[in-house]
Amino acid sequence: MFSKYLAVFNNRRICAAMLLGFASGLPLALTGSTLQAWLSDAGLDIKTIGWFTLVGQPYTWKFLWSPLVDRFPMPFLGRRRGWILITQIALAAVIAKMSGLDPQTHLATFALMALLIAFFSATQDVVIDAYRTEVLQPEERGAGAAVGVFGYRMAMLTSGAVALILADGILTWEQTYLVMAGIMATMAIVTFFSPEPVLQTKPPLSLRSAIIDPLKEFFSRDGAWILLALVVAYKLGDAFAGSLSTKFLLDMGYSKSIIGQAYKVFGLVATLVGGFAGAILMLRWGLYKSLVIFGILQALTNLGYWLIAIHGAPDIGLLLFAISTENLAGGMGTTAAVALLMSLCNPNFTATQYALLSALTAFGRVYVGPASGYLVTAVGWSHFFVISAAIALPGLALLFVLRKTIYKLDQ
Repeated sequence: MFSKYLAVFNNRRICAAMLLGFASGLPLALTGSTLQAWLSDAGLDIKTIGWFTLVGQPYTWKFLWSPLVDRFPMPFLGRRRGWILITQIALAAVIAKMSGLDPQTHLATFALMALLIAFFSATQDVVIDAYRTEVLQPEERGAGAAVGVFGYRMAMLTSGAVALILADGILTWEQTYLVMAGIMATMAIVTFFSPEPVLQTKPPLSLRSAIIDPLKEFFSRDGAWILLALVVAYKLGDAFAGSLSTKFLLDMGYSKSIIGQAYKVFGLVATLVGGFAGAILMLRWGLYKSLVIFGILQALTNLGYWLIAIHGAPDIGLLLFAISTENLAGGMGTTAAVALLMSLCNPNFTATQYALLSALTAFGRVYVGPASGYLVTAVGWSHFFVISAAIALPGLALLFVLRKTIYKLDQ
């Protein structure tokens, strides 16, 4: 019986979702933490390195040019794969170009290359999200979300931890980035052999329709505004609990190395296990029941941090319990949330609608930080985590209101 649920992972569409998830995640650290390490080794001051964080802006604004992806398909490899191939070739070329630059003597060009990597990476994300939404069957969305997250995380380890290890005496920074460019280039082979979606849709007839029609189509649906509220609210409690978690654990007396190991080892493993477990359970329960149960678990596991707060003294076992359970539930919730976004997209406007919806899911993660700081100051850590669990309740209430709509999405 268990093998029946595992069978969903055994096809070309799921394999493509995982490998393209890897392609999506690979460039991120190359303009983030890994880039900062290179700049630091090159002797740049902290102010200059701080300015370099702005090269990641394309990830925030990618929805602005997503209509272009819907409107103008490439004349090869279908509506989506042609765009993916172009962005991957561009990424490999720009990363390779960057590997030949000295940040000390070519700082402006170096910054431009970093910005271009972020731009092409964000564009690749738009197209891969659209492709995954179109190529997967409805019953495969949970599995596709899980393997996509797995591939993405493995890529971040490759361009993050592995790149740092390579640059620490094995290779130079220039050689390390050239290796990353080579890995990126191999992703083009994956794209070439990935399957085409069965359902072929025509692109919008004009750029105006590519911008206006996706919004018009979405807001013509019953309960459209409530659906958008659900997209924002579903993981809002999680966002509150996680926004200041490192600061909280430091205040509780845990060392930076213990916190780092707990998150990178136990947190990562729990997230991946949660993602795959969520995908399997979604096959049995369906989208609505999975969203409800995973949402409840997300809220309850926030209370693991509350236990740490009331315990007071550092306790490694309690720390590992809190991080593991929170990330396990978070992995399940993310799988269901991504499946929800895929099911909400009209195939005619997948790139634009998914980019807009995914931007809304990031709302909590980006903007709750300041509010969290004031809330902790006002009520203290223990009450803060109880409130973060309560903040998850409106999302669960919206699920109940939209239950008929979500059941239809799952058919």
